[in-house]
Amino acid sequence: LIALVSALLWFIFGQKDIEFCLTIFISVLVIACPCALGLATPTAIMVGSGKGAENGILIKSGEALEAAHKINAVVLDKTGTITEGHPAVTDIIPCGSISEKELIAAAASAEKNSEHPLARAIISYAKQHEIEIKDVNDFTAVPGHGIKTKIDGEEYTIGNKKLMSENGVNLWEIEEESDRLSSQGKTTLYAAKSGKIIGIIAVADTIKASAAKAVKYLHDMGIDVTMITGDNKKAADYVASQVGIKHVIAEVLPEDKAGKVSELQSQGKKVAMAGDGINDAPALAAADVGIAIGSGTDIAIESADIVLVRNDLLGIPTAIKLSKSTMRNIHQNLGWAFGYNMAGIPIAAGLLSIFGGPLLSPMIAAAAMSLSSVSVLLNALRLKRFKPLK
Repeated sequence: LIALVSALLWFIFGQKDIEFCLTIFISVLVIACPCALGLATPTAIMVGSGKGAENGILIKSGEALEAAHKINAVVLDKTGTITEGHPAVTDIIPCGSISEKELIAAAASAEKNSEHPLARAIISYAKQHEIEIKDVNDFTAVPGHGIKTKIDGEEYTIGNKKLMSENGVNLWEIEEESDRLSSQGKTTLYAAKSGKIIGIIAVADTIKASAAKAVKYLHDMGIDVTMITGDNKKAADYVASQVGIKHVIAEVLPEDKAGKVSELQSQGKKVAMAGDGINDAPALAAADVGIAIGSGTDIAIESADIVLVRNDLLGIPTAIKLSKSTMRNIHQNLGWAFGYNMAGIPIAAGLLSIFGGPLLSPMIAAAAMSLSSVSVLLNALRLKRFKPLK
C-alpha cells in the first residue's frame, strides 16, 4: 500500500516519468519486505530452544520459553525434586515387647502394595535384611496419610500422625523420640496394631548436591522460592534450611498442591512449579511454567512445559536465564527490523530526491533488505554463546 501510494503521489504531483514512479514503487516494495520482522522471533526461539537442549533442558514450546522470563516465584516439590527421591530407613524404634525385626516385618508387609517412596524404602530395608514380607488382606491407601491393612487377621495402620489421630491411636509414649527424629529432618512413620502403637520407623532422603546452589541463583535473580511437601513441618523445615529456602508449605495433600500454586498466582505472581511425581502433575499444569524432573513419572513430564533431562536443579535458574537472554535477543531483532523499515521506506519512497538527492535503486533496496535479514539471523546466533549456570 505504501509502495502504491508513494508512486501515485509522485505521478500526481508532477513526476510524469513512468520509469521514475516504477522505481519508487519497486524500491519501496522490496525494502519493506517483512523478512526481518518474520525472522526476528522464530530464529531467536529456535536457537534458544536448541541451546537449552544442549544443556539438558527440553523446552516444549516457544510459549514456554517466552513465559519463563516473567517468573518471579518458584515452587519446588521436596521429595524427588530437592531431594534424590530415594529415601532409606535410618531409625527403627519399637514399643513394648515387639522387636525391631518384627516391627519392620509388619510395616513392610503392610506397605507391600504401596508405590509410595517411603513404602519402597521400608520394603527395600526388609529385603536387604532378609526379613519375611507376608501377604496382606483389605489393603486401603489413605492419600497423603498412609495405609490400613490386615495381616494374619490383625489390623495394622501405618502412616503419619494425622492418620493415627483419626484412628484413635495414642502416641504419648513415643512422642519424644518422634520429635527428636523430626528435628533431624527425618520423616517418621507410625505403626499401630489393633489401635495400639507398636513403634516408629524413621526414613530420610538425601538432598541433591545442586539444590542449595540453584536456590541461591534464584534468590539472586530476585525470585521467591517456596518448598511444598506432604511431610511434617519439622522435617520440611529442616530440609528447607539446608538449601536456603525460607518459605515452606508442609503437610499438603496431593490434591491440594495445585491450589497452593493458584494461591500464589492470585497474589499477582508468575509461578513456576517443579516436581517429579504423579501427584505433582495438576500443580505443574496449573503453574505459568511447569518444570518436570527428567527422572520423574511420565504424567509429570507430559504435564510440564520444560523437562530437566539431567535431573539437575541448576536447570531451573538456567532455563529462566536462557529465557531472559532469548527475549532480550527478540527485542533487539524487532528493534532493528522496525528501525530499518522506518529509515529505509522513506528513502525508497524518494525522500532524498525531494532535496535533490539520489533515487534509491531497487538493487540497492534488495541488498539492504537482505542485509537486514542477515543481521537478524546473526544476532539470533549470538545466543549460541549462552553459558549455563554451574
